[in-house]
Amino acid sequence: MSFISRGFHGRRPSPGTKLPPGQYETTGFPVLSAGPTPRIRQENWKLSVTTEAGKRHEWDWAGLMALPAESPTVDLHCVTKWSKFGTEWHGVSLDTLLADVDTTARHALVTSYGGYTTNIPLTDLVDGKAWIVYRYEGSDLAPAHGGPARLLVPHLYLWKSAKWVRDIELRLHDTPGFWESAGYHNYGDPWREQRYQGD
Repeated sequence: MSFISRGFHGRRPSPGTKLPPGQYETTGFPVLSAGPTPRIRQENWKLSVTTEAGKRHEWDWAGLMALPAESPTVDLHCVTKWSKFGTEWHGVSLDTLLADVDTTARHALVTSYGGYTTNIPLTDLVDGKAWIVYRYEGSDLAPAHGGPARLLVPHLYLWKSAKWVRDIELRLHDTPGFWESAGYHNYGDPWREQRYQGD
């Protein structure tokens, strides 16, 4: 007799889908956060990109809305082992935001309203791999999921897609963020099952 029910493992993958190792498919969208949910009004929201030389580029909500937007459809993979396929987002590519930013940095430290941080190689934020998104499935992004705007880096585990994004600091050297300092993997590739340091 099994003490773990089949439902504990989630649903079996839908035919034709590919799950990273150790993941199960969900149709829901679980809410996981490292702390309380910040409530930032759009009129008070700002995003900055700060270079390694200290030059600051900043957008308020109107400035973000004035930029060309994209509507990526992507799969999400959480380190807690759920995956959600075909999620629809709307937002601004990091390629657009960084187009006029002069930098030789190789790393980024992303900071959220509320103080959460995560580190990402700069190459993983460009070339169509990352967005600042503000709509999900046709509606404004809810605060519980990172609204009014969050980072979306779908090819890495979801903790790298910082909710309530406030600042992207470009750095010459890598600096671990919140979960990385607590023992999570520094990179977080779902396909290599990089959940924890040493994976």
